[in-house]
Amino acid sequence: MKTLTVHHTTTYRYSEPVKFGEHRLMFRPRDSHDMRLLETSLMISPAAEVRWLHDVFGNSVAIATFSEPAAELHFESEFRVEHYGVTETSFPLDEGAETYPFQYSAQELPDLMPSIVRGYSDPEGRLDAWVKNFYSGEPVNTQQLLINITLAIKQQLVYQMREQFGTKSPAETLASGTGTCRDYALLMMEAARTLGLGAKFVTGYLYDVVADNAPQGLVGGAATHAWVQVYLPGAGWAEFDPTNGIVGGENLIRVAVTRHPLQAVPLQGSFEGPANAFIDMTVDVQVRRD
Repeated sequence: MKTLTVHHTTTYRYSEPVKFGEHRLMFRPRDSHDMRLLETSLMISPAAEVRWLHDVFGNSVAIATFSEPAAELHFESEFRVEHYGVTETSFPLDEGAETYPFQYSAQELPDLMPSIVRGYSDPEGRLDAWVKNFYSGEPVNTQQLLINITLAIKQQLVYQMREQFGTKSPAETLASGTGTCRDYALLMMEAARTLGLGAKFVTGYLYDVVADNAPQGLVGGAATHAWVQVYLPGAGWAEFDPTNGIVGGENLIRVAVTRHPLQAVPLQGSFEGPANAFIDMTVDVQVRRD
């Protein structure tokens, strides 16, 4: 167990005061057996009225509404957690799931179906062909299959930061050979679904033990991070970070889990003013061990 503090600031700047529409924030993690929320704070400038809700997946969402215009919009979130992330790259599975392919139980399948259905078209069969590199029809070890996919994404693709909103489709990521952590997570999620496995998109933060006292050792530690969960009988929702080739959630601080990347945007909203009023946005994320 380790106690971690996450400090996240986002600032939008405009050339003149503008009016702000409703903003949706996903900064607060949920208590679980592997993560205990100790304290949390949220500061917004200009002042906003904030209400909290749980989305369809049970994630904590804050809705901020504003009454006064401003030339700068500032969000500052901080929380402390006790983190008990799994460190093993090998986790126990039910005997029937140790070898792929396997079948989910009749009790679990109805709830897993939305997470099994692919969400992106693949007209040229690019994703299908890529997945066949790992499974060609012969039975394989389930854990090793997913580990191989995790490592292949890290090794075959070039990580490239992108400021534009949105996530590239798996076919686009494979065609370009580059992507962000969100692109990588979506690629692995759809690859798992191609294999008939339940998979979800996860957003949160990455604790980099190297970056605590030295230059960054992992990719994605200076901003929000994204990875994937795959449902495995006996292990439950196991976490895979293809950006860093990591299996298990030892360094992953989970905030939101969704079916689609658009449902897991950490911060989104609108403003009313001249189209060219927006100047820039800055994001700073710091994750430290107490």
